[in-house]
Amino acid sequence: MKLQVHSAQGAGTGREVELPDNIFGVEPNEHAVYLAVKSYLAAQRQGTHKAKERGEVAGSTRKLHKQKGTGGSRKGDIKSPIFRSGGRIFGPRPRTYGVKLNHKVAQSARASAFSVKASAGAIKLVEDLKFDAPKTKDYVKFLGDLKANEGKVLLITAEHDHNVYRSGRNLPNSTVLSAGQVSTYDVMKASTILLAEGAVEKLKEQFNQ
Repeated sequence: MKLQVHSAQGAGTGREVELPDNIFGVEPNEHAVYLAVKSYLAAQRQGTHKAKERGEVAGSTRKLHKQKGTGGSRKGDIKSPIFRSGGRIFGPRPRTYGVKLNHKVAQSARASAFSVKASAGAIKLVEDLKFDAPKTKDYVKFLGDLKANEGKVLLITAEHDHNVYRSGRNLPNSTVLSAGQVSTYDVMKASTILLAEGAVEKLKEQFNQ
């Protein structure tokens, strides 16, 4: 499919760029997208939770009373999980929540996400954006000129640009990522995707590996 290239001021440049069909024109694989999003969200979990079990709780190990003849239940030490301040039974331990995703499945998911957005007309192609210094005001104007200031906006640049990134990072509904950083989750979450012209070539390189 072909998309018109817009300038940073939102006007058409009169040029069109052919988007590769193996990225923006595939039959969406919903299950691959599900797996990719699941893997991404799982990787965000720290997994540092920890509860003390009976062997780790501070307290005496003395048996509270003799086993038989008291008329009461059998009890071990005060650190038993049945007592207040005792250890916890099967408490959480540090672990990783990562979900392994094969490279081909991940690529299929990314292509599916881009294709869904392309078919919905949610992708706009723009010239590579350059700022002399970080300026949120200029970035907001850039979004307004492209009529991309509603909903969640994702700007995909060819390379990480420090000035552009810092200009947009304070906006709650705007995300700036390079082509090498963008994930299936980022694409699916966005209402509008602003794709820098140079990012198309970077995506081609990634999918041809």
